Amino acid sequence: MVKKTQTPSKPAEAAPVKPRPKLILREAMPLKAAAARAKVGPKDLSEKLRAKGVLLNPQDIVDEAALPALSQILGRPVELVTIEKEMEMQALSKPEELTNHPPVVTIMGHVDHGKTTLLDAIRSSHLVDKESGGITQHIGAYRVLHNNRAITFIDTPGHEAFTQLRARGAKVTDIVILVIAADDGVMAQTREAINHAKAAGVPLIIAINKVDKPEANVDRVKQQLSKEGILVEDYGGDVISVEVSAKQKTRINDLLDMIILLSDMLEIKANPKGRAQGIVLEARLDSKKGPLATVVIQHGALLPGDAFVSGMTYGKVHALFDEHGKALLKAGPSMPAEVLGFAEVPLAGNMFQVVEDTETAKMIAEHRRSKVKKEEPAKTEHITLDDLFKRIKGGDFKELPLLLKGDVQGSVEVLMELLPSLSSDKVKIKIVHAASGNISESDVLLASASNAVVIGYNVKPTPKIQALAKAESVEIRSYRIIYQLTEDIKKAMEGLLEPVIKETYLGRAEVRKVFQIPRVGTIAGCLVVDGRITRNAEVRFLRGIEVVLKTRIASLKHLKENVSEVKKDYECGIGVEKFKDFLAGDVIEAFLTEKVKPT
Repeated sequence: MVKKTQTPSKPAEAAPVKPRPKLILREAMPLKAAAARAKVGPKDLSEKLRAKGVLLNPQDIVDEAALPALSQILGRPVELVTIEKEMEMQALSKPEELTNHPPVVTIMGHVDHGKTTLLDAIRSSHLVDKESGGITQHIGAYRVLHNNRAITFIDTPGHEAFTQLRARGAKVTDIVILVIAADDGVMAQTREAINHAKAAGVPLIIAINKVDKPEANVDRVKQQLSKEGILVEDYGGDVISVEVSAKQKTRINDLLDMIILLSDMLEIKANPKGRAQGIVLEARLDSKKGPLATVVIQHGALLPGDAFVSGMTYGKVHALFDEHGKALLKAGPSMPAEVLGFAEVPLAGNMFQVVEDTETAKMIAEHRRSKVKKEEPAKTEHITLDDLFKRIKGGDFKELPLLLKGDVQGSVEVLMELLPSLSSDKVKIKIVHAASGNISESDVLLASASNAVVIGYNVKPTPKIQALAKAESVEIRSYRIIYQLTEDIKKAMEGLLEPVIKETYLGRAEVRKVFQIPRVGTIAGCLVVDGRITRNAEVRFLRGIEVVLKTRIASLKHLKENVSEVKKDYECGIGVEKFKDFLAGDVIEAFLTEKVKPT
């Protein structure tokens, strides 16, 4: 027999090693709890960390600085998240538990177009609890029933509140109802509302109001909307529009039908099980009850007795109330409830999270407080023209959002056409909002929420607006010549932007009396009404909103004495070179300028 030669078998290929899943740790978690989650001994983990120079005992809180060493020891990525983020991930990780929840709706629009009247019309005829006699206390939100389906309406005071909530990361609104008067059409605040809704990524329903008036022109409204990029269904678009009369209470049911229809199309889902989480809509200090807050629940069910944390405060639910002051036994997804039991008044826009017990809630709140004391609160890093090229080069920036404000509408329209044409293959210029008028708080908040640069053409921000922009880390650039504006944006995109002139506001003085001093000239007798006036400052003279002169202070006196500085509430004499036309009532604004190199 001939023996068969055996061919050597190939060595078995090693199975690829699967990367270990990321370990999620919750904020303010002690090392002992983190070790339990990682299924290792706390003392052993503490010793291994100590060997790497991280001194953490089992009872100590795990912070960001310890994560790299923890990741090396455990052989897997480690991430530290907020309690709210962890609970949201848990709620969404079980698709089988997700159910449709009632839509949360915000009504926006131009002043006097009927927002309040529409809210009242809906509220008076569709209250969830009609036995309450229609008496509704203000808790910032309320529910209505339509065809046995609940809808939550947020009674927001304006666009600023809507954007402030969003700027804090609170996405509380599912649908925006944009109210436009049929006799007035699209106005400045209408455009503002459109841009706020677009920036938030929230779908719109157009409510064309006051159709009962003789001068109503519905077609004109729809045409104006098309120019704003909003195509209603009649014009071949996908935006729902309903013609209503809030005053006459006509077609209110049709509007509510459309809200239900759109919410079904959007498949708005939430997890009704588990610990409640939501957003603080508004808060106040009641003289009898103490701190109270209106919370809109997003996931889970809120019950009396639940311990919770919200921002840097915490508490235990002593009682829940609806918009009629009636006690609630439970609040589920999309349901607004006034919560009694806060240790302190929370901030509107703060997340609200139920935790296992009051001790845990207190520990998380105190940990957050200690972090704020140690370091400046983390701010979103907003785009500036100075760092635009660096961000483009790094490949993490594809779009430059701009918010335009100009002195007249004609200038704004020119810039709206001109600036997008400067887009390149690497970065697209997007106009998030454009309007005539001074730069407002709403503009800064929208820019903050949209990560946009504010461009002012022939308009300058007030000191109050500059302070808000600084707090929100929003860049404001002011120009008087279109060529300089377009050149700066081109240079920013190419990394050639020259040093900018940074203006630092010092103070304001009001001219009370004008003196003619022999051999000296004209002196403005002033009262410093804000900040301070310094002798080396540059100044601009404002007559109303018009700048009549921009110069530098030549002399500064207090009680006949030459001084270098005069502070708020003190009188002074201000002289400038070659200017005699002071008028009582003029405002002198002092500032310093310096060249700042791009970072």
